[in-house]
Amino acid sequence: MSTKKILLIDDDVELTELLKEYLIPQGYELDVALNGEAGLSLATSNKHYDLILLDVMLPKLDGFEVLKKLRTSHLTPVLMLTAKGDDYDKIFGLEMGADDYLAKPFNHRELSARIKALVRRMASLPSGRVKQNLRLGNVELSPSAQQVFCADHLLELTATEYSILHLLMINQGSLVSKRDISEKVLGRKLAAFDRSIDMHVSNLRKKLAAFSSEEKIKTHRGAGYLYLETV
Repeated sequence: MSTKKILLIDDDVELTELLKEYLIPQGYELDVALNGEAGLSLATSNKHYDLILLDVMLPKLDGFEVLKKLRTSHLTPVLMLTAKGDDYDKIFGLEMGADDYLAKPFNHRELSARIKALVRRMASLPSGRVKQNLRLGNVELSPSAQQVFCADHLLELTATEYSILHLLMINQGSLVSKRDISEKVLGRKLAAFDRSIDMHVSNLRKKLAAFSSEEKIKTHRGAGYLYLETV
């Protein structure tokens, strides 16, 4: 099993040192950038990262600017580190393509669990095995290539968006609960008032709607989501 590489972009030197001491013994390789510009440079370099831990409040470029620029060229999973209780930061980060968020100050075990869930999700997506494509109407999902096409246009989906869409499509016509999405995709139990799934689904709808006028994902308020039967 190869060593997973993490990029930590945070200007809190004490925190970065603590996370080094905590994560490296768990088998991770950790690079650190103390400002947004340096972080973006590393994130878009030839060095492959399995995950990026991205603080919101950063010098030179804030976390949102880094994420926006990163998403123009890279779909590396991003875990945003936000201020405790700041719902705006959480929602805005998810809208811009973050895969998950964790509020500071956080428990190191919770961070470790989030990292493992994101890394495991990525590892389970593409593989050398040939898997049959899934086509529903004008949407085609390729598990082997981890790609989705809508009306023959390639959609730029994050790993989280891809995984949610895949789960909904293989359960076409059946309601998929938020609890199931949280546990199977995000790798954690659904928390009260957690809007991250809503934001990921909202992003999915926008990307599908860019190439198709048909409604594909229906919300059952308070219950979950349904991928509609195709005509």
